[in-house]
Amino acid sequence: MVKRNTDKETTLNNKKDNKVSSNFLSSEFEKPVVKSIAELSGGSRFFNRESSWLDFNTRVLEEAANLKIPLLERLRFLSISGTNLDEFYSVRVAGWRQLAKTDPATLSEDGLTPFEQLRVVDDKARKIVACQDGVWNSLVSELKEQNIQILIADDLKKTDEEFLENYFFSDVFPVITPLAIDPAHPFPFIPNGGLSLGLELKRQKDGIILRVLLPIPSQIKRFILLPSEFGEYRYLSLDQLLLMKIKNLFPGYAILASCTFAVLRDSDIEVEEESDDLVREFEVALKRRRTGEVVRLKLSESPPKELRSLIVGSLDVLESEIIEVKDLVGLLSLKELLKIPRKDLIWNLFLPRIPERVLDHNGDMFEAIKQKDMLLHHPYETFDMVVKFLSQAAEDKNVIAIKQTLYRTSNQSSIIDALCTAAENGKSVTAFIELRARFDEAANIRQARKLERSGAHVVYGFMNYKTHAKISVVVRREKEKLMTYTHFGTGNYHPITARFYTDLSLFTCDVSLGQDATKVFNYIGGYAQPESLTSIAISPINLKENLINMIGLETKNALGGHPAAIWAKLNSISDSEVIDALYEASSAGVMISLVVRGICGIKPGIKGLSENIRVKSIVGRFLEHSRIICFGNGNLIPSKDSKVYISSADWMSRNLNWRVETLVEICNPTVKEQVVSQIMAANMADTASSWVLSSDGKYKRDTELHGSLLFSCHRFFMENPSLSGRGSAGASDVPELAHSID
Repeated sequence: MVKRNTDKETTLNNKKDNKVSSNFLSSEFEKPVVKSIAELSGGSRFFNRESSWLDFNTRVLEEAANLKIPLLERLRFLSISGTNLDEFYSVRVAGWRQLAKTDPATLSEDGLTPFEQLRVVDDKARKIVACQDGVWNSLVSELKEQNIQILIADDLKKTDEEFLENYFFSDVFPVITPLAIDPAHPFPFIPNGGLSLGLELKRQKDGIILRVLLPIPSQIKRFILLPSEFGEYRYLSLDQLLLMKIKNLFPGYAILASCTFAVLRDSDIEVEEESDDLVREFEVALKRRRTGEVVRLKLSESPPKELRSLIVGSLDVLESEIIEVKDLVGLLSLKELLKIPRKDLIWNLFLPRIPERVLDHNGDMFEAIKQKDMLLHHPYETFDMVVKFLSQAAEDKNVIAIKQTLYRTSNQSSIIDALCTAAENGKSVTAFIELRARFDEAANIRQARKLERSGAHVVYGFMNYKTHAKISVVVRREKEKLMTYTHFGTGNYHPITARFYTDLSLFTCDVSLGQDATKVFNYIGGYAQPESLTSIAISPINLKENLINMIGLETKNALGGHPAAIWAKLNSISDSEVIDALYEASSAGVMISLVVRGICGIKPGIKGLSENIRVKSIVGRFLEHSRIICFGNGNLIPSKDSKVYISSADWMSRNLNWRVETLVEICNPTVKEQVVSQIMAANMADTASSWVLSSDGKYKRDTELHGSLLFSCHRFFMENPSLSGRGSAGASDVPELAHSID
């Protein structure tokens, strides 16, 4: 069972005399130590990637049991943990499963064969599912205390039954298709993610047994809201309603047994490198995804033996690929309950700020950027400014060209609309769209066709590399000269996810940055590999090399007796060469502090290898997504003299070797101070939402390592408008923060 966190949270307020203390960068907190460095030879010097990801999903699930979080938000965390686990099986487990068949000798970075890897994953995943069951039961009880009830058939009133009778025939019966299973009716195809009822029925007149499948259409709500008194919310699941109405679907039959089951299929997409039409090839591949091999079967607990055998045998799954769920199969549907209008059970409303500098210039993005580089911190500052940058360019008669990368977009995208408007207004618009954005391929194809119809040039980039860089360039004629305005981001051009992902946006009209961005576009569109880049590095060309070289410079500083430090904030770290470079730096005395939300292959706190490396993960109200790297450059605490970068890339082999990514140096002193003394310092100081990683692979809540004063970086940024706006706030706005965490 997931341990509940009942500590009362306190957060820093805005007064300047408050101090934030944190031991994250010190050597004071407990560091479990591996017996000897010799035991860490080969792959044992890394944490397993898949196991580390499952640990992250466990941290997400822990938030569903965290009593400090509003009740419906905890329900959201439970739903996310279920969706995450399903996608993990459909992609990562599917990949290892395929390797186990085709190349069983392949080893992971930490030295596991595919079969060993699958065993590790299966053990952890089963524990997660058991915890999900327990958390769901607890949440059902707590929801009931708040007059939100999840009912079963026995709980219904006569008036409920009358309502459900009408609802069934008007909204369910026309869509439902029962499917008998016998020699004349073979087992039907169940699509990826498909949810079904398996039924064992008995014909009452002669006792003949009939086995039936009842697919549950995703187009119908899983939870049916029943008429209730004011302030009451009573729900019955569609599964329960269908079981109640079997007599209407199968007249003359009675239910002997039933079970709910869901199917997960291999969802990875492969395309032929020699394809003549990449878009058509992806459209075909998307259809194949629906019919991929089953990699996991989830069944409600203790189904009847014969019915279970029929389902398992027909889907051709192994026992190791089956997991029985005690209560709710399909946690994704819980998101329906999040629409309950109970403001007291969700996060307090937060409205992102409009940067003051943009307001000072009456909303003119180009004038605001021209004043000096501008860094926005989303979601605390509205992503609408990125949209405004493009929509203003679309209508500006002086703008002659727009170039834009697009990795993930929303179905109704204001970014796409702005680009279409620009093209229709006669501007040269080039959109670099990545078709291989997993689970967004179909949306990207639709948007690509929309852009082409508007007259934009659409480029799909490389066959072998995903284009994951976040760059937008606007070329504007000003006083007979061409000015290049550039946006570099750490997150996707996705206005919806930008509401709850923390990311950075750098707007600049710096000439060198504009030229570098243009060279990247030329590389993606015309394979013209840039000969020189002034202020950025890109993968797969030189990003990894530059990164390792900069880690090496800090190592050299430490060996020379100079202060040396590295701060980094990332989603994932698993590349073996980068990790080894960090180990070497730590051994030399470089103080390394990492905020890694998800996968982390580094084993911190090991004497003689990584005793100077600290790692923590922040999981809270917002999803930490920004990638920031600071090198001390002669300073123990990163400062104005440090080397500071923002990036689209995590430190994973796929990002550094097989994607087009950017690493952008921050040179403007004001922006650099904003990144170092505000954003990074607050993340390092967070204790309210942080989990500290030990050398044995266990994560411990930072609340267990500190007293009652808990600092929340999310709350801090929401409550401190002075940290953004004109981008001129300094370290003093984070009360003694930078100096209290060394």
